[in-house]
Amino acid sequence: LDDPVARYIPAFANPQVATERTGANGLKYLDFAPANKPITVLDLLRQSSGISSAFTNLGLVTQLYLNAGLFDGDFDNRDFAERLARLPLAYQPATVWDYGHSTDVLGRVIEVVSGLSLFDFEKQYLLDPLGMTDTSYYVLDPAKAQRIAQPLPTDRTIGNEVISDPTIKRKWESGGGGLNATTDDYARFLQMLVNDGMIDGKRILKPETVVLMRKNEIAPATDVKPWAYYYPGAGFGYGLGFGVRTGPGDDGVPGFVGEMAWGGAAGTYFWTYPDQDMVMILMVQTPTQRGRIQPILKTLVYQAIKP
Repeated sequence: LDDPVARYIPAFANPQVATERTGANGLKYLDFAPANKPITVLDLLRQSSGISSAFTNLGLVTQLYLNAGLFDGDFDNRDFAERLARLPLAYQPATVWDYGHSTDVLGRVIEVVSGLSLFDFEKQYLLDPLGMTDTSYYVLDPAKAQRIAQPLPTDRTIGNEVISDPTIKRKWESGGGGLNATTDDYARFLQMLVNDGMIDGKRILKPETVVLMRKNEIAPATDVKPWAYYYPGAGFGYGLGFGVRTGPGDDGVPGFVGEMAWGGAAGTYFWTYPDQDMVMILMVQTPTQRGRIQPILKTLVYQAIKP
């Protein structure tokens, strides 16, 4: 976890950090400085690398990401990581939780270490052992394509990004989002996590790996501070890829300490609560309505099971 990302992707050596400032003339500008420390694999896992995105507005830094042509053409994970490495970080590494493209870079690290494409790695070590036969980045079989729940044509945009069409094959296999699955498939993945890495008597992950995934990596547990758009929300920390409930919060949505949760850009959402052997999956595709639907369903479920 403490390995520098530059060991696997040399382009991330010696990154620069961009800070927006206001000059004496009242105009904003970017001040560049070297990173105080290398980006680590742990930083990628907990979204503290400083690598940002064009998803939400961070002023001039966001404009750099918007104008960088990150999504131009038909690119693969190597291309995408190299493009990101040419951009400055939005924060010093290991200081701020910023939901940027950290997990996409992690996907490229996996490719370099394993010698496999990201999907081939996922298929060999997760999808096939879990029996997730309906999970892939692209759905090219016409019979399966008919089963896809697509966002409405007028409801495909979230922030500055557009939800892609999984029936159109591209080279990119995003580590941060892009797998398509059925409810049954994803339920098997989540049940494995609830079972501390086991399913159907098979060991998929070590128990200590699952413990690490559930451990809060955000302040006050560490020196990593949440940013202005902290998606896990009130009462949640962040582990290795998931929101982790640490307290009741103040958002009015019920929950239990210890639950893990996360959602997709188009509205999919899950949470697990190991103490109750509970898995909940919401499969919807509506970027504009996800913020309304998710808390309503979560409240209804908890009201039904609350003693």
